[in-house]
Amino acid sequence: MATENKNLSDYDKATIPNANDFRFGIVVSEWNESITEGLFHGAYQALMENEVSSKNILRWNVPGSYELIYGCKKMQETGVDAVIAIGSVIQGETKHFDFVCEAVSQGIKDLNVLHDVPVIFCVLTDNNLQQAIDRSGGKHGNKGTEAAIAAIKMAALNKNSKS
Repeated sequence: MATENKNLSDYDKATIPNANDFRFGIVVSEWNESITEGLFHGAYQALMENEVSSKNILRWNVPGSYELIYGCKKMQETGVDAVIAIGSVIQGETKHFDFVCEAVSQGIKDLNVLHDVPVIFCVLTDNNLQQAIDRSGGKHGNKGTEAAIAAIKMAALNKNSKS
């Protein structure tokens, strides 16, 4: 559980694998755009800080978080080393939230099980807008940053497991 006023996106760059030869795909939901753009910015900045060339970062947009699954599947086919799925689902008055969150988490899990390119889950599933703001560049840091670091680590793990 997140600790109040702690930035969870701080990381030690010295512990991150060399990422300058990796290619990354980022699939971004257009729904809750103010949140997903913050997450994208965090992911993009973290990749750039870890010496990933901008030409090795491919971004695709999809309409909503539900569509992330298909977008990520197609992104896996482009030859990237890892995919980051960025979305935001905020609790409303109906059960729609539950269905979307379950489908997206299971769909991304399935992509990781069935294919050889890791997909990183960067989908916020918050109770309200303020929680989403706090996790997309606010007081709890940026989950996009954390997803980019996870993508680098998983791309390195995948590469090293084949050596």
